[in-house]
Amino acid sequence: MSLLSVESIDSRHGLLQAVRQVSFALQEGETLALVGANGAGKTTLLRTIAGAHHPAAGRIVFEGRDITSVPAYRRVRSGITLVPEGRRLFTGLTVEENLTLAARAGRPGRWTVDAVIDVFPMLGPLRRKRAGSLSGGEQQATAIGRALMTNPRLLLLDEVSLGLAPVAVEGVYRSLRTLIEGGSTILLVEQDLARAMEVANRIVCMLEGRIVLEGRAGELTREQIVEAYFGLGRTKPNGAGA
Repeated sequence: MSLLSVESIDSRHGLLQAVRQVSFALQEGETLALVGANGAGKTTLLRTIAGAHHPAAGRIVFEGRDITSVPAYRRVRSGITLVPEGRRLFTGLTVEENLTLAARAGRPGRWTVDAVIDVFPMLGPLRRKRAGSLSGGEQQATAIGRALMTNPRLLLLDEVSLGLAPVAVEGVYRSLRTLIEGGSTILLVEQDLARAMEVANRIVCMLEGRIVLEGRAGELTREQIVEAYFGLGRTKPNGAGA
């Protein structure tokens, strides 16, 4: 049985249909990278899975249970946690306060402040600094660490490299590899194809709200993904998603 099953999901922003009949499954311990250009519907799909956006049609099944109508806070308690684009930390609180606050919303488990710092060692000297004073890479590490403190079964990551310096991206992905090697289940939205192909077991490419390519990362070429990414060689449907 799949850990997560997304079944014929449609999601809208008013009259705009952002996600169109999207279906895929995610196995426990798998890393799936969701790629596509701006406006492809990736963030809306991730928010729909997290419960922050209600779908217009379809259903979401987690651990064999239909959670389509389950509110976001209960999804966190059942093991689904989203690291949103832009991080959205409590900037007036310290790193440690951001981490410990998240633990109250989640499940019991192995993740503690010290365990997070083991994976993101850069946070050790920063644990008592206010989150608003951190660099972009340090804030991203804190945001992922905050999500881990809920002890998720499924970690949803939205654009973890966006706006970060190359050295910060490398540091964040080094820690992500540690999580992946430890068996974490991750659904990753990423525009950096090289990074996505490097860490993911499978790639799903979206265009205008639809899945246009899906396969194992080792079996897809960069050229195939780029062609699907930009919709080369196909007629674009009306009413593009966002």
